[in-house]
Amino acid sequence: MSSPLRTTTGPLAPTSEATHAPHAASPHAYDAGLLLLRVVLGLTMAAHGGQKLFGWFGGGGIDGTGAFFTLSGYPNGKALAVVAGLTETFGGLGLALGLLTPLAGSAVVGTMVNALAVKGFDGFFAPTGIEYELLLTAGAAALALTGPGRLAADRYLPWVKSHRLAYGAAALALGLLIAAITLLLRN
Repeated sequence: MSSPLRTTTGPLAPTSEATHAPHAASPHAYDAGLLLLRVVLGLTMAAHGGQKLFGWFGGGGIDGTGAFFTLSGYPNGKALAVVAGLTETFGGLGLALGLLTPLAGSAVVGTMVNALAVKGFDGFFAPTGIEYELLLTAGAAALALTGPGRLAADRYLPWVKSHRLAYGAAALALGLLIAAITLLLRN
């Protein structure tokens, strides 16, 4: 039985350029784009963690953030402020460095799911909307699924050197499970 595809030679034969999409970006472009996304999103999340832990950048610190969490229905708001601050700080730094990227992205997603739940859904756009939180959540999930690119610390770790979609999906499932458990604790 012959293949329905026919190999041709001569002027109508496909060239190597024709077999690849002419608009496809180079691997370097993908790596640079992932680096930019990781650094901006990661440092933004680390700064949010600094607000919660240390009161930096006009944040409430542990006491102020803990009081907010208590008012939002979470038990032991101060303890949760420490957990959220550490998760945002280390998840953000992990994304910025490209270190354990699926887990770092998952940590940010889990934290942002709780932020979305606390903020509520009064609309999409600011000042009461969710567009900022949703953008951070989607960016972190995308990085967990795609991996960090070649310009990342993960490249030098043998067990995560080759990112697999399954690792990212499993990490996101873990982050969502922990977010759901945290939300169930909320009054």
